[in-house]
Amino acid sequence: MIMLAATQGFTLALSMIVPIGSQNSMLLTQGINKNHHLMTAALFMFYDAVLISIGVLGGSLILSSNDNLFTLLTWGGIAFLLAYGALSFKSAFSANSENSSGFINKKSVKVVVMTSLIVTFLNPHAYIDTVMVIGSVGGQYQGDAKIYFLFGAITGSIVWFSSLALGAAKLSVVLSKPKVKRIIDIAIGLVMWIIAWSLLTTWLAR
Repeated sequence: MIMLAATQGFTLALSMIVPIGSQNSMLLTQGINKNHHLMTAALFMFYDAVLISIGVLGGSLILSSNDNLFTLLTWGGIAFLLAYGALSFKSAFSANSENSSGFINKKSVKVVVMTSLIVTFLNPHAYIDTVMVIGSVGGQYQGDAKIYFLFGAITGSIVWFSSLALGAAKLSVVLSKPKVKRIIDIAIGLVMWIIAWSLLTTWLAR
């Protein structure tokens, strides 16, 4: 039962985190630019560990029952995702994008940390995936099984973010080519706007 709980936590966390979102988009960009990508991955691991712990230990009930909090998070997230997507499209179609292969805009540690906080805690999907979905499943376990589920879920987050950061950095020569970078930016912009639309439809359906 204990190993089953850990395995379920691990696989559920991966299924929630792997689909591209604002965290993955930021980490992919940082990895391609080799700009504090390991620190960014570590921050996302820590944030997820906190959110998953809150959810498994009972926070999912609070979030799901508070309509005002859900509305605030949803509209904040929609505004953020629309802006994030617009910036990705701007980067993709910038007049200088074709000639930018030799220039990388490095972000300072302060900017990276602040951006990581924004893409995590102003993104309602982060709460829905970690606190509500993972938390509600983990909350069904009792005693040691709950702890092992929590450990498994956190481990899934660690495995994914470390793999994405290292993989993006290793493939940075290919991924940073102007045409490839443009495709990535367009894809990220589309995904951000699709997520924003899904948040709006979810809010309207409540």
